[in-house]
Amino acid sequence: VLDKILTEHPEIEFVQLQINYDDWNSKRVRARANYEVAEHRFSVESSQPDLLCMMTNYEPFKSASSVDENALKSIFNLVINHVGLLSASEKQGYNLLFVDNAEKDMPRIEVYQSLDLDQWLIRISVLADSPICCELTSDSKFTNGVLHIASDCQDIRFCIDNALMLMYAFRTAPLMTLEMHAAVVVKKVELQELGFLFLGHSGTGKSTHARQWLKVFDDAWLLNDDNPILRVMEDGAVRVYGSPWSGKTPCYVNSHAPVAGIVKLSQAPHNTIHALSLPQAYAYM
Repeated sequence: VLDKILTEHPEIEFVQLQINYDDWNSKRVRARANYEVAEHRFSVESSQPDLLCMMTNYEPFKSASSVDENALKSIFNLVINHVGLLSASEKQGYNLLFVDNAEKDMPRIEVYQSLDLDQWLIRISVLADSPICCELTSDSKFTNGVLHIASDCQDIRFCIDNALMLMYAFRTAPLMTLEMHAAVVVKKVELQELGFLFLGHSGTGKSTHARQWLKVFDDAWLLNDDNPILRVMEDGAVRVYGSPWSGKTPCYVNSHAPVAGIVKLSQAPHNTIHALSLPQAYAYM
C-alpha cells in the first residue's frame, strides 16, 4: 500500500507511520492471507505479520477474493506461531504412529495421533539427526491446524512450507488430489500444451531429465521441479498444476495442463522405456 501511494504521488517527500505495537504483538489480532493451489483454497494466519512476509513463493497463488468470501471457501486454515514448541504436558495423550527418517540428508517427520483419534501432532526436523524445529497440530480432518515454531529456529520458511505441504496433502487426498514428488515439463503436442511428469527418488535425475527437455524442445517449459499437484477433475480428466513448493529450483508457476504421461525414472547404463502394468503403476504412485 505504501509503495502504491508513493508511486502515485511522487511529490511526497516523507511519510509518517503510526503503528499500534500492542496489536502487533497481540495473539488476538492476526494477519491473514488466502491462497489457491490446484483450485483448492486455503488460508494462513499469524499474529506476527512478518512471518507471512517470508512466504514469497506463495505470491503467485494469492487469492484475489475478499477475506470474508474466501474464508467460507477455504478447505483448511493454518495459524503460525513463532513462540516456541509445545510444552511436555501439551504433548501428552498422543501415540507415535510413524517416523520418516530414511535419508540422513532429508527432514525427519514424526506422526502422532491422540488417544481419542481426534487430533494429529506432527513433529519435524530439518535433518534426520537434527533437533525438532517445529510442531504441527491439527484436527482429525486437517481443516484447522496450528504451527508451533521453535524460538531458536534458523529456517522458519522451511517450517511453514512443510506444515502447509502436509496440511494440503492430507486435506486434499479425499478430493481426488495428489501431491506428487516429480518434475513437470509442459510441451505442445498437436497444438495443445500437455504435461509430462518425471518421477523418481531423490538424486535419480528428475530435474536433469526435465532440463534436457527444455534444451531439446523450444516449446517446452517447466511447470514445477519437485512438488506438483495432480488432480482428477469431475469429468474424469487428469490435470497437473504448479505449486508453491518446488524444491531447490524456484519455479512457482500458477498454471496447469492436461496430463499426457507419467514417467518413472531410474538410472541405468542404457536407455529404454516401457509401459508399466496397472498394478505396477498404482503401486509406484
